[in-house]
Amino acid sequence: MIEYNPPLAQLLLAMRVAGNLSAEGDSRLSLEDAQAVLSEAGRFAADRIAPLNRIGDQKPAKLSNGLVTTPPGWSELYRDWCAAGWNSLSGPLAYGGQSLGMQMATACTELWNSSSMAFALCPLLTTGAIETIAAHAADDLKQFYLPRMIAGEWSGTMNLTEPQSGSDLSQLRCKAKRSGDGSYIIAGSKIFITYGEHDFTSNIIHLVLARLENAPQGTKGISLFLVPKYLPGGSPNDVECHSLEHKLGIHGSPTCSMSYGNKNGGAKGWLIGEENRGLACMFTMMNNARLLVGVQGVALAERATQAAFQFAKMRKQGRLSHSAFEPSEIIHHPDIKRMLLEMRAKTAAARLLCMATASAIDERQEATASLLTPLAKSFATDIANEVASAAIQVHGGMGYIEETGIAQIYRDARILPIYEGTNGIQAIDLVTRKLTLDDGKCLSELLHGCKNDLASVVSPALAADYVDEVRRQSEALTTSSNTQQALAAATPFTRALASLVAAAYLAKASRLARGSSSEEEAETNARLFAMGELPIALSGANAAITNAALVFNSSLA
Repeated sequence: MIEYNPPLAQLLLAMRVAGNLSAEGDSRLSLEDAQAVLSEAGRFAADRIAPLNRIGDQKPAKLSNGLVTTPPGWSELYRDWCAAGWNSLSGPLAYGGQSLGMQMATACTELWNSSSMAFALCPLLTTGAIETIAAHAADDLKQFYLPRMIAGEWSGTMNLTEPQSGSDLSQLRCKAKRSGDGSYIIAGSKIFITYGEHDFTSNIIHLVLARLENAPQGTKGISLFLVPKYLPGGSPNDVECHSLEHKLGIHGSPTCSMSYGNKNGGAKGWLIGEENRGLACMFTMMNNARLLVGVQGVALAERATQAAFQFAKMRKQGRLSHSAFEPSEIIHHPDIKRMLLEMRAKTAAARLLCMATASAIDERQEATASLLTPLAKSFATDIANEVASAAIQVHGGMGYIEETGIAQIYRDARILPIYEGTNGIQAIDLVTRKLTLDDGKCLSELLHGCKNDLASVVSPALAADYVDEVRRQSEALTTSSNTQQALAAATPFTRALASLVAAAYLAKASRLARGSSSEEEAETNARLFAMGELPIALSGANAAITNAALVFNSSLA
């Protein structure tokens, strides 16, 4: 089976590249402190979480009489994980958190998800729920719920999707009605609710989007409610999990269909934010989750890359020369070596892009964080699928066999470009909203920085050409007289822009790694990506823009 080795040096380098960590320790978290935290997190991830990953895949969560039992050993693992303080890492100090910031949360999230993504999904959603309650809820709700959620005693969920309403929340039907005591009565159904029911915690705090009576149509009439499984007095709320989905991957994670008001006419909930302004509040949780889903992509790409390297060093097949007597380890075969180096470079690129997004959040650079979030989510999750597929190819026939474990990574990774806003939606968001933030100044500053950084691994002239090409593509899409036609090229363009930004971060990492044990790896990653992946991505975006009219006008009926 796959042995997991926490990539501590790579994580620390990514944190330094992002700018909130330095060797001199002049940031809010010193290099020494970061090393200490990550060392302990890596030890827990490798020693405690990783051994239970396979068990979760083979013995999935089960539903009986409305209660969900998670895989053997998982509930005990969760309690030990919380007791060690990991759930409180990024929580506000005022409510018992450690307030170590999004960068550290991002680094540790990678470690948890490389060890077992299905297990780590529960705290990932709780983190987003905590942030949303802290940002938008009334003080009494904060005081009652946040300390328990930050301690890990209670978990949180995100309830958006309904059977008739996937990504289009304007079709939402879940109802809310005012009651006389300041609370609300919630009735309706939700699907695809991650950890909507489980045995990790004594209470589950659902954040539910619902529509008040006589509310405006569309997304402007949606409100957000806090709906606990158990009410403050301890009595059960009218909330029930009535089925679990049978999925391609992440088997250990219970994906629930939830009913509100199925027994007693309605579940009791409390408003978060203002009436009919729920989607704006929920975007706090969604944006947090979109970045952390990108980090899940990094995590699975890292795990797949490690597995491929380990197998390639062990597997002997073929001879490198006619004079060789014994078969060679396949890691020395040129095509295998190419695949492995490309996997490693793509994984490093995705990690740097996610870490830079986290840094922008920590530094309250809202426009930059908004621009980078769809890039991080879509790029890193696409990379996870590409790298996992390549890892199976390196394994050959053994990669297609479940016992090696690489097939599970491939299956688990497939959800990542789909949930928390499909990657197509990320591209729409980028092209229609994010590229023009601050009248395009945010994008312009980002591109200027890319040109300067890239000039250290390719010629200044080529760096300028790359940047000019992305700028031309951006202008072609944002100034198009036919927005729908332009969106036919949005996804390839998103890959091109993400690749450019990631290439620049890789170049910066290469400079920072000079003189260290990571110097050769960082330089190879930067050059391979800038001269291989980036030109391919730019070419793909160009082709999509050229063919946009053809795609838009073609009939598929």
